[in-house]
Amino acid sequence: MFHDVKKILYVSDLEQGSRPAFRAAVSLCGHYSGAQITYLHVIESLSGTTRSLLSNMMEKSELDEMLQKGVEALSVKVRERIERFCAEELEEHEVLSLKNIEARIEEGTPWRKILEVGDDMNADVIVMGTRKHSSLGQALIGSTATKTLTNSKRPVLIVPLGVA
Repeated sequence: MFHDVKKILYVSDLEQGSRPAFRAAVSLCGHYSGAQITYLHVIESLSGTTRSLLSNMMEKSELDEMLQKGVEALSVKVRERIERFCAEELEEHEVLSLKNIEARIEEGTPWRKILEVGDDMNADVIVMGTRKHSSLGQALIGSTATKTLTNSKRPVLIVPLGVA
């Protein structure tokens, strides 16, 4: 299926029902000795209008501090999710452990940031879930998974997650 996989980029939206995609990344990791998973969550950047509105209400340093605290809290949440997954789903004999998983929180346009991180880490594969949307919703907003898949230079494994 894949050549020798050492670096797996797993992308999570942190929504309910995203475990099947993480299971797929963990399973892939288990098939390749020495493989590592980078667990990525991308925070959508604030729009210019939102930043402008907030800058009228608070100093830039206050806004930056608030955003930094939010990222730190999210990092703790991601690490707790990974630990809970390992405790609940992994068996003693499985190769994966917490030392095989790095967590990253990035800010930007999700599909662009996913590709950027994949390039930076030279990922062998990107694993992500996709949720079913209505046709109208898909046409209007597009899909992060679709944009990632169509713009990626590396393999992308997309796991259906159910209804959004």
